[in-house]
Amino acid sequence: MKTLRDIKRELLANPATQAAYESQAAEFDMARELIAARSRAGLTQSDVAQRMGTTQSVIARLEGGKGTPSMRTVQRYAQAVGARAVVRIEPQAAHA
Repeated sequence: MKTLRDIKRELLANPATQAAYESQAAEFDMARELIAARSRAGLTQSDVAQRMGTTQSVIARLEGGKGTPSMRTVQRYAQAVGARAVVRIEPQAAHA
């Protein structure tokens, strides 16, 4: 039986799929960070939504990597989970 890792490796062997995946990397990273921060705080999506004055579905979309939230939204999310948002720009990794 194939694992998720095996399937991902096979899909990313296709250059077009690889390019599409890489174009979404920032959104995936943002979503992963949001979820990790909420988990560390021991909060549900509904808890965060209530603290932000929005709905659980909005939080689900943020955490799903759908769209690009504004810096203000990220700051509000961070505050809701007892954290702070930090922006960092790093050099791109060299492509082999």
